[in-house]
Amino acid sequence: MVNNKVWYDKMLAWRDMHIKPRHFILMLSLVVGVFAAFAAYLLKSTIHFIQHFLVESFSRESVNYWYLVFPVVGIFLTSLFVRKIVRDDISHGVTRILYAISQRKSILKLHNVWSSLVGSSVTIGFGGSVGAEAPIVLTGSAIGSNLGKFFKLDQKTLMLLVGCGAAGAVGGIFKAPIAGLVFTLEVLMLDMTLTSIVPLLISSVTATSVSYILSGSSFMFQFSTYEPFSVERIPYLILLGIVCGLTSLYFTRGMNRLEKFFRKYKNPYSKMVIGGIILSMLIFLFPPLYGEGYDTIENLLNGHSASVLDRSFFQNMGNSPWVLVVYLVLIVFFKIFASAATTSGGGVGGIFAPSLFMGSLVGFVFASVFSIFGIHLPEENFALAGMSGLMSGVMHAPLTGIFLIAELTGGYNLFMTLMIVSVVSYLTIILFEPHSLYAMRLAQKGELLTHHKDKAVLTLLKMENVIETDLVVLSPDMNLGEIVKVISHSKRNIFPVVHPETDVLMGVVLLDEVRNIMFRPELYTRFTAKQLMISPPATINENLPMEKVMTIFEDSGAWNLPVVDNQKRYVGYVSKSKIFNSYRHVLVHFSDE
Repeated sequence: MVNNKVWYDKMLAWRDMHIKPRHFILMLSLVVGVFAAFAAYLLKSTIHFIQHFLVESFSRESVNYWYLVFPVVGIFLTSLFVRKIVRDDISHGVTRILYAISQRKSILKLHNVWSSLVGSSVTIGFGGSVGAEAPIVLTGSAIGSNLGKFFKLDQKTLMLLVGCGAAGAVGGIFKAPIAGLVFTLEVLMLDMTLTSIVPLLISSVTATSVSYILSGSSFMFQFSTYEPFSVERIPYLILLGIVCGLTSLYFTRGMNRLEKFFRKYKNPYSKMVIGGIILSMLIFLFPPLYGEGYDTIENLLNGHSASVLDRSFFQNMGNSPWVLVVYLVLIVFFKIFASAATTSGGGVGGIFAPSLFMGSLVGFVFASVFSIFGIHLPEENFALAGMSGLMSGVMHAPLTGIFLIAELTGGYNLFMTLMIVSVVSYLTIILFEPHSLYAMRLAQKGELLTHHKDKAVLTLLKMENVIETDLVVLSPDMNLGEIVKVISHSKRNIFPVVHPETDVLMGVVLLDEVRNIMFRPELYTRFTAKQLMISPPATINENLPMEKVMTIFEDSGAWNLPVVDNQKRYVGYVSKSKIFNSYRHVLVHFSDE
């Protein structure tokens, strides 16, 4: 152990002497990209292997009752793995990254490098109706974070490496380097300078290149036929954008409410049973809900929409186009139930794939309905546009939606189509929801890092770093003479009065309030701290985010305020001057290049 420590210290010293920090970051960003690509390839290969083993032999002409079994088994195995082996919450991968950036100094646990891979492989392989992208983004970010910790890099660099891991993960799993970059800037909300963007590009391009080497140069979705952009279709594209925005709102609020429903059940086995039953029944009735749903997307994009009805009760209901439309609408409606049942029941997965899946169905149904009424709209084009629009709405990331769909399919000639639908969808949902599904959980607690510089710096400030505990505490029974002795040895002019048994803050004695009587010895035994104390203008809970702390300071007009815990016990004091000094330190640190 001692020899390893010596070797480790020598390695760090050699790196400090021979490699410039900026060059070292570029080297690490390349390494992160390589590892993220291999992790993405491993995850996708494992999922496809499990799915191929389980369902490839299923008949396309009849329903299959194994759909009632496999999803339950997947959730059960994943839940046991998470609770018995990992023993940590690995759900909501992107939300956990956002929390780590804003509240944990960009530190992600080492198990996140592999635990999400295993959990999501089993969940999705057995039919969990979620995506593998959020788990791989968490994996990539954990790779970046732990590499940075290994080389003892500072918080700012750790944040950058977390972003590199996310960019590499998205670039690697989708073969979409630009989408990897803009995802990091839009969704993780890292406020980067041009110098900091270069490592993100390196990670994303490296991961994409490695993915091409490992899995070939084909696009993720083969899209062979499309119609060029037409000005006459702009009104329909705007309308589709509004529909996608409202569907994104349904997705966001529906997922939130369903997750709250599952949180009512404290017993994990109850969640497993309820989630497994809901998921298996939905997949039995609607087989396209099995897994990520990418096969369904590819069928819609390549004119094989009839095959979507395979293995379902709807396949024998005739050839009317309304049968397919109703079937797809029902799938869109129930998709959030299947996804929420998967994750809340104990499975591991994200909302990338569900948003793409629902978007393709929304766009296809939109065009199909107009075509039924005699207005020709290219269903494949609108399915693509729907994917872009729903992803933009759910993630509040229009650039990610535009570039991801273009890179996934090679549909670069449809940029105008994708842009119109994505922007309108985004503008529609922000009227109702200011934050994405990823960010809203943290935003409600004031723990979200955003592009708003003032709020971002306040989010990075921590209460424990600004609380002052050197103030002398008074007992309520101390008389004026004893208080004068305390004042004579103190450099502060505020003296909190605390109950001697419960430590509850009772009030404060201010030097200005006793200055007129402190030099009159005949009064030393007449007054006690309890009589001289006053109530502070406000108190601050030690768990409040810094943005709310500053709001309390502004509302109260105070310069110093006491800090208490949840039981109103005295913790310390916080001053505006200390906050301003810490604010400036964080601002300079994260703005310096």
